[in-house]
Amino acid sequence: MTDGPTVALTPMRRRHLRAVLRIEGRTQPRGWSLGLFLGELARPEGRSYLVAKVDGRVAGYAGMLFIGDEGHVATISVDPEWRRRGVATRLMAALCRQAIAAGATALTLEVRAGNSGAQALYRAFGFAPAGVRRAYYKDDGEDALVMWAYDVDQPAYGDRLAALEEPLAAGTQLEDVDAPNCLLAAPAASGSGGRP
Repeated sequence: MTDGPTVALTPMRRRHLRAVLRIEGRTQPRGWSLGLFLGELARPEGRSYLVAKVDGRVAGYAGMLFIGDEGHVATISVDPEWRRRGVATRLMAALCRQAIAAGATALTLEVRAGNSGAQALYRAFGFAPAGVRRAYYKDDGEDALVMWAYDVDQPAYGDRLAALEEPLAAGTQLEDVDAPNCLLAAPAASGSGGRP
């Protein structure tokens, strides 16, 4: 059980975009535009975009693309005032569960080479460095570290997700989020643990 805030995860909608763009502006040197978010939301097939709300306010968001048997984390960001409270972990766990349900066997993402905090989060989810994209970020020319998690459809990865979800389950609500076998959806008090 967590002593932190209750976090509600829900699919990203147009009504959330003002708050999403505010966070994007606070956390990204050159973030996504309104048009880019609108374009992604207009094509829901093969995509999942979620927001995390605390007391009804958007505290973070994340998105993933599903391509064949791979899930690609396209974006994830948390408002600086809500960092280190499990918001990003909840978002990642739900996206990973959705990717597995969609048939993913591997997950990938790019992260700034200098963003050690984000890299630590991704490592907790089983991502490992696999390469570098030189000068990937156009705003400052920083390199991107390419990270992959393999065999995410296997029981061992389900156990990894369950271990990350369990401490946050009591303080998490899923609202219209399809994340099968997710401890976030059914707190561990039920005894089933939601394990695959």
